[in-house]
Amino acid sequence: MTTATIDIHPHIIARDTKRYPLAPLGGHQSDWSRTRPVTVEQLTAAMDEAGVQKAAIVQASTCYGHNNAYVADAVAANPQRFTGVFSVDVLAPDAPERMRFWLAKRLTGLRLFTFGSTMSEQANWLDDPKSYPAWECAGELGLSICLQMSAKAIPQAVSMAGRFPAVRIILDHCVRPVLDDGPPYAAAASLFGLARYRNIYLKLTPRIFAEARRGQATPETFFPRLAAEFGSSRLAWGSNYPSSEGTLPALLKTARASLACLPKVDLEWIFAKTAQTLYSALAD
Repeated sequence: MTTATIDIHPHIIARDTKRYPLAPLGGHQSDWSRTRPVTVEQLTAAMDEAGVQKAAIVQASTCYGHNNAYVADAVAANPQRFTGVFSVDVLAPDAPERMRFWLAKRLTGLRLFTFGSTMSEQANWLDDPKSYPAWECAGELGLSICLQMSAKAIPQAVSMAGRFPAVRIILDHCVRPVLDDGPPYAAAASLFGLARYRNIYLKLTPRIFAEARRGQATPETFFPRLAAEFGSSRLAWGSNYPSSEGTLPALLKTARASLACLPKVDLEWIFAKTAQTLYSALAD
């Protein structure tokens, strides 16, 4: 029986800064991790309230950088419910070694943070040849790689998808498309163009649900096309809680309302089965 609801993008922040010291990428801690932190215990309670059975906890790079200790400890304490998505410096010579270290801690995905809340300019290292050993290692170990990036980096992501076809690539926030022009969504042509790359997956987060209601866009015209282009087996829900404002039950409610126009079989993939494809540790 497939798990009803799986979240592939929550974050956790510890209260204990001595055991888990702050070391944000770029030297600046994200506002959300400072003003509305959520511990693993609080996340667990929120999941219980929302009816979320399992989660892939994503390393809060804008709080802890590449020190994934808190996520690893959370997974170790409840491996039946959690896996983790870690962060390493993929340009470093020891990146494959660090990847194997965190995989041994039951963290089964890698996240590359190249753009976001504390990084207003897209980094240019995504397809740097120095990262190739890390990508090769991900393919060897069966690790999915999620990319926090802007649409500006799509050519680089496409380059890596072609060079490493065995690596499942997940684009956070659906790579932030512009949808306010409405159907046929010409401004999002670069997003739809990614559908031909079979190892590219999309993460559906609060950002895309909000964008699908902006201007001339509607969930009823956007999400059926997205599912038709990519297939629901390459779409997965992520709450981005607590980085996105609101309670986890409210974020899930918005996601389900936005996707209510899709058939039940698509919803089963988006809310559980795709997650289990990307992170086998979440399988039933």
